[in-house]
Amino acid sequence: MFNESDHFFTSLGLIPMPDEFWKKSMLEKPKDREVVCHASAWDFFNRKDFRIKQCTVVNMEDLVTAHHEMGHVQYFLQYKDLHITFRDGANPGFHEAIGDVMALSVATPKHLHTIGLLDKVEDNKESDINYLMSIALDKIAFLPFSYLMDQWRWKVFDGRIPEDAYNQEWWNLRLRYQGLCPPVPRSEEDFDPGAKFHIPSSVPYVRYFVSFIIQFQFHESLCKVAGQTGPLHKCDIYKSKAAGKLIGDAMKLGSSKSWPEAMKLITGNSTMSADSLMKYFQPLTNWLIEENFKNAETLGWPLYDWTPALDVVEPPTPPTQAPYGHVDFLGLSLKPEQAKAGQWILLVLAIGLTIGVTALVAKMILRKRRPYKSASELEMK
Repeated sequence: MFNESDHFFTSLGLIPMPDEFWKKSMLEKPKDREVVCHASAWDFFNRKDFRIKQCTVVNMEDLVTAHHEMGHVQYFLQYKDLHITFRDGANPGFHEAIGDVMALSVATPKHLHTIGLLDKVEDNKESDINYLMSIALDKIAFLPFSYLMDQWRWKVFDGRIPEDAYNQEWWNLRLRYQGLCPPVPRSEEDFDPGAKFHIPSSVPYVRYFVSFIIQFQFHESLCKVAGQTGPLHKCDIYKSKAAGKLIGDAMKLGSSKSWPEAMKLITGNSTMSADSLMKYFQPLTNWLIEENFKNAETLGWPLYDWTPALDVVEPPTPPTQAPYGHVDFLGLSLKPEQAKAGQWILLVLAIGLTIGVTALVAKMILRKRRPYKSASELEMK
């Protein structure tokens, strides 16, 4: 998988991974010790030692991750000869976007077919929508989460979120931007933000939000330079030396130039924009608008504050089952013949009660129909 990724980068005329990378990287989970498996790329700042740490599993997700992490290493290789002060991305989002923009080509059915991972390429509307939906569930669904992560963190740091409301405000943001509520009761005894690697590890997260916007700008520019025509989501820059030179020249700058200058070098524009992202997903957007209108779907969710559970809610106690051969009768576990006798007794009592009530009502009616007699008349009789 990493050889395939290296081959993709070199097909663009970019720098191959050095021998030290292959010798010292941890590309599989070790069997003899516990490690943190979160994938990461490392620059040891000696111009020759660059590594990846990843517990790779053979699947499509990790193939994309391999390209992402090797994008970091490619960036390291491109600016390694700069002064150490400038050995960094134009901004943190650039560093994250380089590998992802390669993955946008790698994930296309056309490329997967080219490298022998897909037997046949379907070219129809349904296949396009299915492919774009799979990418959108990764890219679009991620945007609100990447936006709220550092919103929460910055508000904690500047005191706008007090210590006794960490979890409440975390879920308020997730509700506001993602429409999500916790699946089980949560309180301030819980610290759900800490379940995300980047929170306890103190890794800034807005870089990923930036990356998921600008990678589509990069992708559109590289596709134009590569001479690709047709829909943006079908573009594959594999083997395009022109695309490789464009992105390579920007990486060589490291952080020696401002990010707007690096952006202008790649895209011809010095600002970040979501226009390329919208263009990439336009066929899916049109389809979703049609389907939502056809099905009269309610879009969005109401805005309200999430409040933590005050007490732990105990699940209801399941009813006890009667022993085998017994039946439940009025909450009692009885044998079938006992239950039957009880039913007859209840029936007799019900009939007797009905007769008694009927007789009482009749007696009251007859008493009301008798003529009224004074006390003196009764005495005379």
